[in-house]
Amino acid sequence: MVQIFVTGRDGAEHAMQAEAGRSLMEAIRDDGLDELLALCGGCCSCATCHVYVEEGHETPPISEDENDLLDSSEHRNALSRLSCQILLTADLDGLRVTIAPED
Repeated sequence: MVQIFVTGRDGAEHAMQAEAGRSLMEAIRDDGLDELLALCGGCCSCATCHVYVEEGHETPPISEDENDLLDSSEHRNALSRLSCQILLTADLDGLRVTIAPED
């Protein structure tokens, strides 16, 4: 299991356990945090699972498609990622993310 910490838009932090091999988006959604819309279900065709990954956590490189989708968000910054594109692994144990404001 991979432990992740998710800060919601209200500033409350939620600790959760997720199976390695699942996407961060699935873990957040399945834990009941409804702030993460994830309208496309993880197909990398929207930006409604936008999160900020805390510095110090090495995630997989951003793809061109993900980069293009994040460009559509007025809340994009250097820490922005789409949570559907982050596959949870043991290396990401302790990952901390914040759900980005809704566009």
